[in-house]
Amino acid sequence: MQVKKKIGHKPTTPFSVFSSFWSQKELIWQLSKREVIGRYRGSIFGLLWSFVIPVLMLTIYTFVFSYIFQARWGGGTESKADYALFLFAGLIVHTLFAECVVRAPGLIIGNVNFVKRVVFPIEVLPWVAMLSGIFHTTLSIVALLVFYAAIHSGLHWTVVFLPIVLFPLILFTMGVSWFLASAGTFVRDVGQTVGIMTTVLLFMSPIFYPASILPKNIRPLLFLNPLTFIIEQARDVLIMGNTPAWMRLGIYYAISVLMAWLGLYWFQKTRKGFADVL
Repeated sequence: MQVKKKIGHKPTTPFSVFSSFWSQKELIWQLSKREVIGRYRGSIFGLLWSFVIPVLMLTIYTFVFSYIFQARWGGGTESKADYALFLFAGLIVHTLFAECVVRAPGLIIGNVNFVKRVVFPIEVLPWVAMLSGIFHTTLSIVALLVFYAAIHSGLHWTVVFLPIVLFPLILFTMGVSWFLASAGTFVRDVGQTVGIMTTVLLFMSPIFYPASILPKNIRPLLFLNPLTFIIEQARDVLIMGNTPAWMRLGIYYAISVLMAWLGLYWFQKTRKGFADVL
């Protein structure tokens, strides 16, 4: 793997988030590919599991919530299978975020050999985890789209907006991951705490229920959750056929870029101390 010269330890502008990725894109790609392939090495079906698992989970959700619990989304008139689609769309967003942030506190601890290499750009490790998460998220989205097309005889054209909707979440998650990767190196309890918090977010996000069923006086509190807006926007473009809420999405983009920059800045500022505690 080719390692290019590191960027400075203190990113000076938010654009450093993108330049840090672009300058090491080949390294990030190679490490991500090795991680994805390594996860299934030795199994009979190999990478096929990456597609089989989301299809299996979607089938289970459809059976349990639609046929056993007779659930309807917000008490509406949607079909039984639609509840599973709404649920699965929310879980896809949560899983992408949770998979990355849960791994983040152990990224430096688990790659001590990289930390001790002076020329290795360890800030790329959260990117590697993110690309691995994006790979599995993509397969889950394909499973959802195939299922939706099968029961509704087609897809909404608005699915083309999904990458635009998910990209700010990726940036926000990267910022959180850089913060946690640094904190988890110095305080080992961070990893346990993050696991609990992602479970809390699972139930405090509109995944199993729509935000509209909450009382109006507490509904704004739900949108303090960084996943809420993206979950609802993902459902809009995938299932409802609506275009994104551009103004609010633009605000989310600005916050996400700022979050990513602050996370990278903090990571680069504290990295000098990593070798001392490992």
